[in-house]
Amino acid sequence: MAVEKVETLIIGGGQAGLAVSRHLGKLGREHLVVERRRIAERWRAERWDSLVANGPAWHDRFPDLEFKCHGDAFATRDEIVQYLEDYARQNNSPVRTGVEVTALTRNGDGGFRAETTAGVIEAKNVVACTGPFQKPLRPVMVPDSEGILQIHSAHYQNPGQLPPGAVLVVGAGSSGAQIADELQRAGRTVYLSVGPHDRPPRAYRGKDFVWWLGALGKWNAKTIAPGMEHVTIAVSGAHGGHTVDFRELAHRGITLVGRTDGYANGRMTFAPDLKANIERGDANYLSVLDEADAHIAANKLDFPPEPEARRLAAMPDCALNPILSLDLKQAGVTSIIWATGYALDFGWIKFDAFDEKGRPAHERGVSSKAPGLYFLGLPWLSRRASAFIWGVWVDAEHVAGQIAAR
Repeated sequence: MAVEKVETLIIGGGQAGLAVSRHLGKLGREHLVVERRRIAERWRAERWDSLVANGPAWHDRFPDLEFKCHGDAFATRDEIVQYLEDYARQNNSPVRTGVEVTALTRNGDGGFRAETTAGVIEAKNVVACTGPFQKPLRPVMVPDSEGILQIHSAHYQNPGQLPPGAVLVVGAGSSGAQIADELQRAGRTVYLSVGPHDRPPRAYRGKDFVWWLGALGKWNAKTIAPGMEHVTIAVSGAHGGHTVDFRELAHRGITLVGRTDGYANGRMTFAPDLKANIERGDANYLSVLDEADAHIAANKLDFPPEPEARRLAAMPDCALNPILSLDLKQAGVTSIIWATGYALDFGWIKFDAFDEKGRPAHERGVSSKAPGLYFLGLPWLSRRASAFIWGVWVDAEHVAGQIAAR
């Protein structure tokens, strides 16, 4: 089979791949996008049925295409897939689907050789756009022999997918909190394991949280405070958008437990940190309100007051008298959903392009070890906004400019 040659090979047909394709197209640079399955595959196959975006449609988009849904709405999973398909079509992006890159190596001339399921492609430049949600992390804790269905949140679809019985959801970020909420609304008995987290307000004084992130300069933050990269953030666009409130979830009937720390002899054990975790999340919530109030005062903005936003429900009994050990069989738990995040997986890159911790070594997406290699769509690639649809646009423009300059 003949070797195909292209100036720039873009690996991944999601938001990052389509954004850099758009910028390269505007610069008149030849390129090819390869996608292992379909455009926006992770949105299609690794998100639950009822998922919606965590930011409103007026914000979570590219600057040159609006969502078909109302700007204040939170786009559904299917609307996001359709949006990305429409974007590729609008820009005539050269996307080739059903092509998986199995290995990327360097050529003697400094270029790259991509082994794919459809043959070999050689390129002067390569942009890795495989996203931050590559390898679901699921702790090996409860043996399969216990007969409990265990799935990662990436493989959860809807309550009907699970066998009858109670459900333990481990992880209280956006995914875990939203899935637990959906299951409880469907009539399930739900236990939700809550670790340390931030829980920003969905909206405050007439403005959505994403607006406040911009007004307070947080979207453009370029440095990560120690530990900040791994902080779980609980926010939701479900049901028209609402603030995730663990106190309220408990009062509605979800049994909260602390951080999951072990399993033995049929019992799951939890750290005695639930109350502290809830209080830390509340403190984060109130600190955002404080910053917003200070911004309004400093800029003499006429925003409506919202004193009720500071009223917190009583600390639930499950936090005052926490469950530290749970007999899963006795509690009727038949399913565990591990909403425990993801790891990067660049095992297909067969040369040194990483730092001492195994993360891509780069400066604003430009590899510092392999000239001609670029990364896009990763959290904090250049700033806080980098992993979001609208945020990757700026990074993609920079990377496309660097490619053109070569």
